Amino acid sequence: CIADFDDKPDSLFFNDGQRRIDFVLVYEDESKKMTHKRSDRKKQKAERTVLDEKLIFVKVHAPWEVLCMYAEVMHIKLPLQPNDLKTRDSAFNWFSRLFRVDENIIKPEQEFFTAPFQKEHLSNFYIQDKDTFFNPATRSRIVHFILSRVEYATKNNVKKFGINKLLDTGIYKAAFPLHDSSFRHLSTDPDCPSERYLLYREWAHPKNIFKLQPLDFIRKYYGEKIGIYFAWLGFYTNMLIVAAVVGVGCFLYGCLTKDNCTWSQEVCDPNIGGNIIMCPQCDKVCTYWNLTITCESSKKLCIFDSFGTLVFAVFMGIWVTLFLEFWKRRQAELEYEWDTVEYLEQEEQVRPEYEARCTHVVMNEITQQEEHVPYTACGKCIRMTFCTSAVFFWILLIIASVIGIIVYRLSVFLVFSAMLSQHISGTETILKYLTPQTATSVTASLISFIVIMVLNVIYEKVAILITDFELPRTQTDYENSLTTKMFLFQFVNYYSSCFYIAFFKGRFVGHPGNPVYWLGKYRNEECDPGGCLLELTTQLAIIVGGKAIWNNIQEVLLPWVKNLIGRYCAATRSEKVVPRWEQDYHLQPIGKLGLFYEYLEMVIQFGFVTLFVASFPLAPLLALINNMLEIRLDAWKLTTQFRRMVTQKAQDIGAWQPIMQGIAILAVVTNAMIIAFTSDMIPRLVYYWSFSVPPYGSHSSHTMKGYINSTLSVFNISDFKNASKPFSPSWFGNQTTCRYRDFRYPPGHQHQYEHNIYYWHVIAAKLAFIIVMEHVIYFVKFIISYVIPDVSQKTKSKVKREKYVTQKLLHENDLKVVKKTMGKIADKIFKGVDSAFRPKAE
Repeated sequence: CIADFDDKPDSLFFNDGQRRIDFVLVYEDESKKMTHKRSDRKKQKAERTVLDEKLIFVKVHAPWEVLCMYAEVMHIKLPLQPNDLKTRDSAFNWFSRLFRVDENIIKPEQEFFTAPFQKEHLSNFYIQDKDTFFNPATRSRIVHFILSRVEYATKNNVKKFGINKLLDTGIYKAAFPLHDSSFRHLSTDPDCPSERYLLYREWAHPKNIFKLQPLDFIRKYYGEKIGIYFAWLGFYTNMLIVAAVVGVGCFLYGCLTKDNCTWSQEVCDPNIGGNIIMCPQCDKVCTYWNLTITCESSKKLCIFDSFGTLVFAVFMGIWVTLFLEFWKRRQAELEYEWDTVEYLEQEEQVRPEYEARCTHVVMNEITQQEEHVPYTACGKCIRMTFCTSAVFFWILLIIASVIGIIVYRLSVFLVFSAMLSQHISGTETILKYLTPQTATSVTASLISFIVIMVLNVIYEKVAILITDFELPRTQTDYENSLTTKMFLFQFVNYYSSCFYIAFFKGRFVGHPGNPVYWLGKYRNEECDPGGCLLELTTQLAIIVGGKAIWNNIQEVLLPWVKNLIGRYCAATRSEKVVPRWEQDYHLQPIGKLGLFYEYLEMVIQFGFVTLFVASFPLAPLLALINNMLEIRLDAWKLTTQFRRMVTQKAQDIGAWQPIMQGIAILAVVTNAMIIAFTSDMIPRLVYYWSFSVPPYGSHSSHTMKGYINSTLSVFNISDFKNASKPFSPSWFGNQTTCRYRDFRYPPGHQHQYEHNIYYWHVIAAKLAFIIVMEHVIYFVKFIISYVIPDVSQKTKSKVKREKYVTQKLLHENDLKVVKKTMGKIADKIFKGVDSAFRPKAE
């Protein structure tokens, strides 16, 4: 029906007030695009109907018979009878009530036992009113299912069908269900529940930042797929509170104990660090430098490289297991409450794009019947090979970009070393903070962030093209395949630079007399005397902070600006009363992938919070603050800036669950290796317990005094090769040696410049630490996973009760129908069966 308008801007019905508008299609009238000549009557009608005279709005209504037919086809679960299971209040119910939405404003949803709809069993279902039996979300979902499969053309024996194809080709401008009201005020229609307004007021508004989310109400309005995303994000955010508290505690512990950091005091002491001359860290242009230059960075490093970091790393290994296990339980509860327990087996339909390509006939091994598929076994193999090759090619491209950043770091260090001269007598304030290492680290991190963002945009389109070519069967298969590809790319893109700093930088540098060159040209980077941990912290802070700012600009600011421009362009016609369908048309479309990018953003953040948390204990706190804002920003975006989505079913969070489980396993290894290889905790412990006292040390008791001197090896400047010898003259008097970070024998020793006994003790301690820490945490994770069941006993009971009630109700009603149909014959049959099994009298 062509859209007509009765001057009721909030009306969701046709002019008869009976038929509900379930869907709206929009296209342009080509004849009106060619000319602006119209009669007065048509002008008046256009002014009453739409702001843009070229647009035609088609309102779609699904009658009762159509809804029933397709509800059965789609296996939609609908209510049979009210749920009679009593719910027991939690012990913390009184506390959570303080943060819940007021039940007088958003009333709790009544719970029902449900079953897949069957028209022949219509009388069994809980139907009080035919107009409300199918709620608006279900109605729009059914209509979209029909529109996605309607054939509209046949060309070269190839059928073309589906509203999505028409939208892609531009034949239709938009297709969407209607919001039920404005988000700014209640609907003028007294029968309209104004759910959008309530969602904005009680959920999306910034004043609700500390309130719990009305998940059942979100699911009712937007569907299970949106609901489970916000349920997961809210659960993840709540779990971050504990991690953030412990992380802040570890950070404060580092701040309070930094003044007692003996090795940092030695670096800053003019009588110790001031007398240590360090060897140049690059060839020729770099000069000798004083260890006291790193005084400020060593003080900062004491905050992060402390015993609290070890405790926090172990805690996070256990925390991530608790998070995943408790989420499984929460997810099982939502599966039952939202009727998605058997969704994948019963309801999910084949994608229209898959159906359109089904031209090959194969024999089904189970049913022994012919069925149509889009490709043969050989064709599927070729597709998978091509897609896998394409994914690996793009991942290698990302690795190449990372190598480019490394080359930049190696080459620009020479420039900064020449620009920021480092003399022993240098007392400039800037040198306390801006060293060549710091300048290189910060600029490389910024460039890395820019490269990451650019490659994200490119690979996003490539991943979608590859997945489209792969042609998955269902929407869940499609999203899982795309999720895997995108995460593999994002993993390499975001984490590669962090892995380089944590595990490769400063590891293979040789010594000043025989440095190791990368690509035969660039001398490998060295870490500061305190290690690379502070640089890893800087890298994480820049990427995590920059990513959060960039994503918020991209996700929130851009839709707001586009809608603002649209409203400004329509300002001259603002005196007109605009119908609901046109107001929604001028909002932004949600996109084909829905909240895919929100999931991706949060899982990448989850990786930063867990994989490298040993170097940055404040990461959970930053993630918590970001997520509290993210929940409300995503809610604000959905309720105010975007058209209403077609509701979609979802049983769980899909492929993101195994991805997070993989991250959790990897996080134990990475944090153990960061503590062992990136921080200086193990060398300090080895010195304290073994090398500070005889036979290796000279102190009478265990102490950290002398640690810096013992960890810096000696090099004779006469042993420099011509390619490495610095240009600067020997301006430091009679000094003939310089120091460098390593554990090697001094010049003159029979094994000069070879690794000493301290080095092998440290290596053994590091390996032992990794093995012990991994096994302890993995054992605890296993115990936790075993003790905490995936589905609670309460949820199991509810599922069993629903199955029992459903089977009993449907079976009894079937017997009633049989008796009613067969009459007395049925009674005789039942009596005969009854007497046959009755025991005989003695």
